[in-house]
Formats: sequence, structure tokens, C-alpha cells
Amino acid sequence: MASQPREKFATQVDTEILREVRDLARSEGRQIQALIEEALTDLVEKRKQARPRAHVMAAYQASHDTFAPLYKKLAE
Repeated sequence: MASQPREKFATQVDTEILREVRDLARSEGRQIQALIEEALTDLVEKRKQARPRAHVMAAYQASHDTFAPLYKKLAE
């Protein structure tokens, strides 16, 4: 399996969080970069799932365009 290209970057993080990540990496026998990559991957996936899908929003907009007066009456 070919590995993905990697890019170095620098950032700052809370000292306590970094200590806990280092401890976690040591206890799991893993490198810190593996934990950071896992955390970033989880964050990206979580944010993608929180965003409405384009086809759902298009259906909502079409429904709203068609039934806006009805929705307004129902809300009253």
C-alpha cells in the first residue's frame, strides 16, 4: 500500500493537552503524529457530517418555494 504524501506544519497547543497526547502515545506505543493525524481525520469527518448535504438543501428550498404560504399558516 502506497503511503499518502505528508506535509510538515507547526502549531502551538496547550501544554497540558500536549502532555496528555504524549502520555497517550507512549502508553499506546504509537507516535504523536499518528494520534494527531487520527484526531484531525476525526474532526474533518465530524464537520462534514454536520453540514447539510447539497441535495437535501435543494429539496428543502424547492419545498419552501412551493409551499411557503402553507408553512406560514401552519406556523401561526
